[in-house]
Amino acid sequence: MKVVAAYLLAVLGGNTCPSADDLKDILGSVGAEADDDRIELLLSEVKGKDITELIASGREKFASVPSGGGAIAVAAPSAGGAAAAPADEPKKEEKVEEKEESDEDMGFSLFD
Repeated sequence: MKVVAAYLLAVLGGNTCPSADDLKDILGSVGAEADDDRIELLLSEVKGKDITELIASGREKFASVPSGGGAIAVAAPSAGGAAAAPADEPKKEEKVEEKEESDEDMGFSLFD
């Protein structure tokens, strides 16, 4: 990712065709180690291609990736409906009273 970020920084800086040395300089300026194999791989993949077109095609591919959380599983009711609870019966609400916390329970007071 750091090699891709360096490439994009070079392009944003006005260098439409950054070289391996340009990417090494950018990475070196922030103290990152430059991997020659990864730099050469990236440069060979983007050679002769427009960066805006690459980003646009990447967005299209990324849009088709499921991000999760979108589907909700709902159980279908049984055919006979015998297991369903009667709707006439009101729900019983249970009131739970919360006990106040006291200093006695902790064994000390904040103001002692």
